[in-house]
Amino acid sequence: MTSGSSAGQAFGVDIGGTGIKGALVDTATGTLLTERARIVTPRPATPEAVGEVVVQLVRGADWRGLIGATFPAVIKHGVAQSAANVDPTWVGTDADKTFTDAVGEGSEVIVLNDADAAGIAEARFGAAKGVDGVVILLTFGTGIGSALLMNGVLVPNTELGHLELDGYDAERRAAASVRDEHGMSYRKWSQRVNRYMQHVERLFSPDLFVVGGGVSKNAEKWVPLLELKTRVVPAQLLNEAGIVGAAIAAVERLGE
Repeated sequence: MTSGSSAGQAFGVDIGGTGIKGALVDTATGTLLTERARIVTPRPATPEAVGEVVVQLVRGADWRGLIGATFPAVIKHGVAQSAANVDPTWVGTDADKTFTDAVGEGSEVIVLNDADAAGIAEARFGAAKGVDGVVILLTFGTGIGSALLMNGVLVPNTELGHLELDGYDAERRAAASVRDEHGMSYRKWSQRVNRYMQHVERLFSPDLFVVGGGVSKNAEKWVPLLELKTRVVPAQLLNEAGIVGAAIAAVERLGE
């Protein structure tokens, strides 16, 4: 079985509501060393069921060593404090221990919020590389995820998609899923995104916004319509961001 965490390698797992992806990562370069594998998220997405998928991905890559995993929840000291698009039994579960026990001897798993992992990856190898000051990454998908970084250092679990805006949870107004659900044009949807991002801008006065999620692939259709003082750029790592960021977090927390 391959191992090499001391050489800056770790296996990254990106756990989402519809799919769970994984690959071995060279954390010094941000490149994937194995082909990205994907398994459909089980229903219900209980700790035991998700743990089995993580084991499949890790064993499929013949890896033993450090593993980083993203999770769609607030994660404090390895424990899930919420559960978005996964089974509610995750709340209060020690995700680090659950996955480490599932994978078995010779491996240790570090879990962090999915948007936080994407933020780490974009700051190290993507759109926010070399940017000083405050950077806010916002991922527009089923909900709105966020990562806040100061001089490249993550402030975890910001959950800015849940800010109240006009009497609503912000992501219920401006997530990409809302656009799809209501068949909104990019122009109409961008007005909601603009109002939301102006609100975030007033609160944090960032130096850069990075926008991610699937809708960032069509950034040219809506980003130019935003009226913000802060520069806005699309994320660069796209579907690899969570995997790369999770692997980096694992190496920097536990690696040599």
